Amino acid sequence: MQVLLEGIVGSVAYGLAGPGSDVDRVGVFAAPTVAFHGLHRPKESIVTTAPDVTLHEAAKWCRLAMSGNPTASELVWLPDDLYLTRTRFGDELIGIRTAFLSAPRVRDAYLGYAGQQFRKLVSRADGTFSSDTRRRTAKHARHLARLLHQGRTLYAGGVLPIRLADPGWFLDFGEQVADGDLARAQALLAEAEADFARIRTPLPQRPDEPTIERWLLAVRAAHLPGGVRG
Repeated sequence: MQVLLEGIVGSVAYGLAGPGSDVDRVGVFAAPTVAFHGLHRPKESIVTTAPDVTLHEAAKWCRLAMSGNPTASELVWLPDDLYLTRTRFGDELIGIRTAFLSAPRVRDAYLGYAGQQFRKLVSRADGTFSSDTRRRTAKHARHLARLLHQGRTLYAGGVLPIRLADPGWFLDFGEQVADGDLARAQALLAEAEADFARIRTPLPQRPDEPTIERWLLAVRAAHLPGGVRG
């Protein structure tokens, strides 16, 4: 396989990393095109720990990004200094990043993932748990607030912010929720739901599939025997 694009994502990218935070990496790779014609298709994802790396095959990454998946999508919106591998095809993918956006999928994905974080908080944020559980609760609360911030910004302006302008606010929010202020998290989620309902988004109703397809077919052609790799 050939890695086309890889970068540092997660808390390090957002500016929320602490002394014990992991360094998470996400990437896109191209499998040899002939491998798709054998008895067994190539793996769609490769996940390792130490280091924490998740690599998605090009077609799978495209599907994830078209669905609005926040973790996959942020790869093409990173600041330049967070990229570890960039090839010609990786740069082209960054260049067509807006083709993956659609209003309903962005709204549903970010509210959906934030809702998951909130449900994790419901059984934990009573201030009576162990220090490890408290740490995880603060982390879930930070992710909830970060997802809502990123989702609303992307929905309103078509640009996904990665580095948070005021990471201290998100850290404080996480600690307050971990202290038992679940109502603050619930209010933030309700406010975001109302914002998504009222915002007039510039995003289209559907992703630009022809543009995405052209990129993917170019990757496939380049990874045939004798192809020119990106």
